[in-house]
Amino acid sequence: MFKRLDKSPRQTVTVVINGRSVAVPQGETVAAAVLAENIGYSRTTPVKQQPRAPFCMMGVCFDCLMVIDGVPNQQACMVQVRDGMRIERQHGSGV
Repeated sequence: MFKRLDKSPRQTVTVVINGRSVAVPQGETVAAAVLAENIGYSRTTPVKQQPRAPFCMMGVCFDCLMVIDGVPNQQACMVQVRDGMRIERQHGSGV
């Protein structure tokens, strides 16, 4: 569904998204990497466990909350990827 528009070669970093190693362009946000990998959703809501995915991409809606390097409730649209980063879907409140 989502794809990167810039096809020029860029340096990549390797991140782990839900247990799978993925090479992503350096400088990209976690949310962009997750959307490009088409994992479906980034978190579930605390009350009804409804799936949510990155929406506004500018830190306003909080639908992109994920567990990044073991820390829950991280706004994936505001965090740049770095080599070795571990990114996981967040279930509920994350605590």
